[in-house]
Amino acid sequence: MKIDILLGLQWGDEGKGKIVDVLTPNYDIIARFQGGPNAGHTLEIGGSRHVLHTIPSGIFHQDKINIIGNGVIIDPLILRTEVDKLTEKHVDARLNMRISKRAHLILPTHRLLDAVSEKSKGDDKIGSTLKGIGPCYTDKTARNGIRVGDIPASDFKEKCVALMNLHIRTIIGMGFNPDEFQIDGHSLKDYQAKWFEAAELMKEFQFIDSEYFINEALDRGQRVLAEGAQGSLLDVDFGSYPFVTSSSTIAAGVCSGLGVAPGRIGKVFGVFKAYCTRVGSGPFPTELFDETGEQLRQQGREFGSTTGRPRRCGWLDFPSLKYAIMLNGVTHLAMMKADVMDNLEQIKVCTRYDVGGEITEKVSFESVNNPVEPLYDTLPGWNSAIRDHSRVEQLPKEFNDYLKYIEDHIKLPITIISLGPGREHTLMK
Repeated sequence: MKIDILLGLQWGDEGKGKIVDVLTPNYDIIARFQGGPNAGHTLEIGGSRHVLHTIPSGIFHQDKINIIGNGVIIDPLILRTEVDKLTEKHVDARLNMRISKRAHLILPTHRLLDAVSEKSKGDDKIGSTLKGIGPCYTDKTARNGIRVGDIPASDFKEKCVALMNLHIRTIIGMGFNPDEFQIDGHSLKDYQAKWFEAAELMKEFQFIDSEYFINEALDRGQRVLAEGAQGSLLDVDFGSYPFVTSSSTIAAGVCSGLGVAPGRIGKVFGVFKAYCTRVGSGPFPTELFDETGEQLRQQGREFGSTTGRPRRCGWLDFPSLKYAIMLNGVTHLAMMKADVMDNLEQIKVCTRYDVGGEITEKVSFESVNNPVEPLYDTLPGWNSAIRDHSRVEQLPKEFNDYLKYIEDHIKLPITIISLGPGREHTLMK
């Protein structure tokens, strides 16, 4: 049996959580393979809205195992808050969630380092979520990190305090006073106390060697879906560096993030919006600064589920979409939030870039690091509500023309179409 992958093809916020939830009945195990609480996967089930940051999006299916893989980084306090919110909704994550012993922990001072780093950059800040992601991954690669498997050890607190003291010295060395910063409204001392309590409560979950767990499950013929966070254009190697996240968000990240061999990868589901959004700083060739951009933002509720920040909105971008499909070896496409464009008379799609007078369809090093003028095709909008349609054939001709236009250009069929936030607003084509 091979492991299937679901990931985002833009700058995150594509709607991955919803599609994971929709596909989960077809799988036995859902496994997150990278990222941390900077993710915000939103699901709408039975009219209720749920936002997951660390927990895999299959958690609402109690008969399915959900795994936080070794490539994920975890803030115990944020995880605890997430678990408690699920418990209030009568979902007990302790019953069907496992955590890799090799997953790294985000310490309170990682979050301080994140805030200090952003402040020191001034106008050149990258737009971090301030969840400690970059500093935690830095410690991981510098071989200073503390992992989930360390929690039961007798010297766990001592090791954490030693690393946090190192972080404090670093912050002071950068010319900042750690006491001037707060973490989610708490002083460092208060947050540390709550953090250690949450780390202790993590023992309620099963800590596993997830690489063995997953490979043995595949050997038994069980079906596994790997869930990605953020988006391909935020990949630390292939994204719009330095305005990227700190992990590998593409399909290759599954191999290191879960411990599976490349030959074990099966289907790759790529999720994209019918338009584009981005949170934080960095290049965005098709960004709209007019009434249409604001209309997309309001109609699509485009505000970060992790930070609450307004998302930048723009037209669909073929060069970047093709680039992400190439990097990931996408086999199946899911198009999200087409209903957000219901009231548009015209829809534009970027087909090429003009980079200093050179016309290109590639997301080259130069196109990421220099001003880009997007070149557009214009299509008629469907100008009608599409959410309540239950079959593709019922959708307006202009919508199906838009669908075919995309498929013809990217040479890949769109097999999943989302027309709204609920499970019931999903068409399989």
